[in-house]
Amino acid sequence: MSSQRHSVTRVDVATGIPYDDFVNRFEHAAPAFDPGPFERIAEHGGGWDEVRAAVAANAPNEMIRYARIDVTPLLRPAGHATRSTEYLTGNHVIAESMFRHDPRALLYAPLRMLVYSDDDGNAVFSMHRPSDEFASLGIPAVAEVGEELDRLVVNLLRVCGVDAAPEFA
Repeated sequence: MSSQRHSVTRVDVATGIPYDDFVNRFEHAAPAFDPGPFERIAEHGGGWDEVRAAVAANAPNEMIRYARIDVTPLLRPAGHATRSTEYLTGNHVIAESMFRHDPRALLYAPLRMLVYSDDDGNAVFSMHRPSDEFASLGIPAVAEVGEELDRLVVNLLRVCGVDAAPEFA
């Protein structure tokens, strides 16, 4: 048994974009995972190159939404008016490039992201910086992928109309 402390930076990006508009942009930029192509690849004994191609087709900005949890109706009965949606977003080809070094990389992949509304009804995007999470494993190759994921998240937000580069620096 072992344990290790590590620090992460939470990045909070005030988008200035109305919540519904940003959520729509985000979900368009990171489409929902479509399991069909991957099931067909597995059924016919396909290889990793086919998986890479299927991921590329499903992820125009290199990111896929694996899960979406609309927290708003879950917490509204407790009196909360803040709109909030959690996402698990990533790319399993990228995840594999870290998993091969250490399966614990899957503690941080897919990336957990939160979009919530501020007092003006605009979206705030929040997540832990990927480079911090993956660097905690102490493996340079995994840390490099974490840094690339920082850049991919910045690009994803750029596609949504938000410049988040300063927050990820």
